[in-house]
Amino acid sequence: MKELTFNVEGMMCNGCENRVQNALKTIDGVENVVANHVNGTVIVTLNKDVDKVVIKEKLEDIGYEVKE
Repeated sequence: MKELTFNVEGMMCNGCENRVQNALKTIDGVENVVANHVNGTVIVTLNKDVDKVVIKEKLEDIGYEVKE
């Protein structure tokens, strides 16, 4: 298992957290997602290799900005 952490802007509530979690779980290889709107973080647990770019693009597709 591998864990990636992203700093994400634009999450304002629990609904945003759920939206992020549900969207990222559709990516093959994503085992678990924990989004925290207070901290502005998204922690993604992978069960196989997934390019960070794929996750970043999915977050941007649903309206959030990923800070490097």
